[in-house]
Amino acid sequence: MRKSLPLAACGLLAAALVAGCASGGPSGGAAPSAGAPPAQQRTLTVSAAASLTDVFNGLEKQFEQQNPGVAVRLNYGGSSDLAQQIVNGAPADVFAAANTSTMDTVSKAGLVNGKASVFVTNTLQIAVPKGDPKGIHTFADLTKPGLKVVVCATQVPCGSATQQVEKATGIMLKPVSEESDVRSALTKVTTGDADAAVVYVTDVRSTNGKVDGVSFPESAKAINKYPIASLKNAPRPDLAAKWVAFVEGPDGKKALSDAGFGTVGQVPR
Repeated sequence: MRKSLPLAACGLLAAALVAGCASGGPSGGAAPSAGAPPAQQRTLTVSAAASLTDVFNGLEKQFEQQNPGVAVRLNYGGSSDLAQQIVNGAPADVFAAANTSTMDTVSKAGLVNGKASVFVTNTLQIAVPKGDPKGIHTFADLTKPGLKVVVCATQVPCGSATQQVEKATGIMLKPVSEESDVRSALTKVTTGDADAAVVYVTDVRSTNGKVDGVSFPESAKAINKYPIASLKNAPRPDLAAKWVAFVEGPDGKKALSDAGFGTVGQVPR
């Protein structure tokens, strides 16, 4: 026959159970509510010119720290390719291009929210292997016999700028390849597949001394202006506006300046 607990003991047991439930268990923390959904992460998609890779990678981390629960997805490439992707319906919240004509492609399609703004400038520089073994000192030196020179394709901003310099100087290059974006052109030099590549000042700086940069005065004839805009069909319009303001704000300006970009009206160094 089962024995019953004394009445006083029952009262003490009941009180202990109530206290345990109120405190959420032995740890003393609040009991988690059953079936509560986890915090939903929001994704911001930014399509940006390849020459912005390093600086935007750094800004991504800062932005995510300042906006908990937000993940920035960066899509890099040649500006003309990115513009076409957007026109063809690729989802994106923000577009940052390396020249105004590629932004115009998106704007004329009615896909820019408001008006794009130019936030930085960039200029061409010749990337050569460390120590400049081929002795390249001028733009004209790129026409030396047997020299393997790489440029960007003409539809890409760095290629279009190179073409402007060619027309202005009358010096026509004969490249061994035309790359789809500026970072691909730079890679040809860092891997030893090319003797020189016409890229941007910022691309040379991004290698941290792995290549040398040869400046040439004719580059002033083709300074690239970089526009940025939030997109009309942005899945996250609030975050798109925040990113544009962030890039154009103090944190963005400092990061861009440190990377070698120039402000509007200033030649990048």
